[in-house]
Amino acid sequence: MGNSKFGTFIIAGALAGAVVSMFDPSTRKQIVKKSTNCIMEMRYYAKNTDVLKWKLEEKKDKYKSFIEQLSGDASYIKAQVNELKTLTPQVKSLVMDTKDAFVESKVEYKSIVNETP
Repeated sequence: MGNSKFGTFIIAGALAGAVVSMFDPSTRKQIVKKSTNCIMEMRYYAKNTDVLKWKLEEKKDKYKSFIEQLSGDASYIKAQVNELKTLTPQVKSLVMDTKDAFVESKVEYKSIVNETP
């Protein structure tokens, strides 16, 4: 069990798949184009580190505000659930009282209707 070749064969299979996919001309063109763009961007950001820093800070602020909004929404939902938990017994009691009142009224109306000749 100590000499498992599973990982090695996974990597070999992935490499073989990559080689076979390169037989397609459109795939080769796309890989070359994306690689060229990536290299050009890396060179640009290597020369303009302030732009890279600004973009990273912008992304960080965006995610930070998203997380803060998500946290606020979660707190609001939690407060609403807690409020609902406290209101549920009161609403249940109100519904039961209303039901009892209707049942009593129904009995009274039947007795009134039956008394009238």
